[in-house]
Amino acid sequence: QEQLVESGGGLVQAGGSLRLSCAASGRTFSCYATGWFRQAPGSERGFVAAINWGGRSTYYADSVKGRFTISRDSAKNTVYLQMNSLKPEDTAVYYCACKVYSYGVYYSQGSYRNWGQGTQVTVSS
Repeated sequence: QEQLVESGGGLVQAGGSLRLSCAASGRTFSCYATGWFRQAPGSERGFVAAINWGGRSTYYADSVKGRFTISRDSAKNTVYLQMNSLKPEDTAVYYCACKVYSYGVYYSQGSYRNWGQGTQVTVSS
């Protein structure tokens, strides 16, 4: 089954940067959009950012606007999440997933499939 694979997580000090990658394993499959979500311990998984298949439309949670940038490399079938000015509250497991259809809101988990296993991001103060 097609699945997305996240990488690039790690431990970083507050104010630092990380770049996460989301690549498709198996055969290439098409997503209307790709989204990043995160889940901190004891919290629900929440929306971080999304980008449509053409890369012309991006969406961000208010908490990351101005600090995170989502982008895609269509040739590599990979989506990136550049995270700058990281804060301890950004600590979470980050997941990417595929929004298969044009309908459904970008910030809802229910709009996505083919979830990856996640990558841990830890920001120390």
